Amino acid sequence: MDTNPAQFSHTTVLLHETVDGVLTDPDGIYVDGTFGRGGHSRLLLSKLSERGRLIAIDRDLEAIAAATEGESRITDPRFSIIHSGFADMRAQLAARGIEQVQGVLLDLGISSPQIDNPERGFSFRFDGPLDMRMDTSRGESAAEFLARADERQIAEVIRDYGEERFAVQIAKALVARRTSGSPVGSTNELSEVVARAVKTREAGQNPATRTFQALRIHVNGELEELKQGLESTLALLAPGGRMAIISFHSLEDRIVKTFIGGHSKDVVDRRALFAEPKPLALMALARIKPSEAEVAANPRARSAVLRVAQRTDAPLAVEHHKKRRRSE
Repeated sequence: MDTNPAQFSHTTVLLHETVDGVLTDPDGIYVDGTFGRGGHSRLLLSKLSERGRLIAIDRDLEAIAAATEGESRITDPRFSIIHSGFADMRAQLAARGIEQVQGVLLDLGISSPQIDNPERGFSFRFDGPLDMRMDTSRGESAAEFLARADERQIAEVIRDYGEERFAVQIAKALVARRTSGSPVGSTNELSEVVARAVKTREAGQNPATRTFQALRIHVNGELEELKQGLESTLALLAPGGRMAIISFHSLEDRIVKTFIGGHSKDVVDRRALFAEPKPLALMALARIKPSEAEVAANPRARSAVLRVAQRTDAPLAVEHHKKRRRSE
């Protein structure tokens, strides 16, 4: 089987909306925390001045190769890429002498090359090893997790990260198969076990969809990385800088929405009613869904949600509150 990564193409979702949303100063430093195949990075680079700079991050070694090797490599001196998860971006940039940036973009989830390569084990559409790690150089694969976890642990992962109502039945079936001496080790085997355990199916959805999502999220620690990455982003953004984040399922979007909302609300000390409210850290700017034309051209874009927020300048935030209070 030929699984050369170069053969798998990727169509960047919400390309122009994301770059336009994050870009405020062509002279600034920007971070693409999920390089993938570089769609957002390449467009953003084309809009930066000679003084601008773009630092990309990705934990997938194939993404690093796409940026640094072969015909797809980026030779622009304003560009660099780091092999890491975006949760560590603040530490990674600090090690390079960077304390503030003008913008951070994150395209969450998995890329088409990851989905379409059977060797990565992300999709039930192809038979391959049940791996699912974004960084294949470290960590536990999905097959290894299923080989050691007990029924309760497996059920919790599938329920919490897949929102699967048949999580207990699926976990029982997986443990029963393992006990019989045939633990699941491939995507086809997992799909077959789930199909037998799920009694009712959602129209147009493979019964294994939620289980595959849950195991991928668990193996890669995606939700915890997102929470840490949002904190790092907020700490890195200079006043007026922006974050632009694309999510693909409700668990991710809920975290992003809650984070932005939590830092965009008035914080008033009820014990000191005449004290100034604490300055707002963020201002929510936009929530954008793909157009009908984009979804028609790229069905994988249909669940995408882009949220854009801007880091506030604290003195301006306080002045905003003063104006509001005078008008009330």
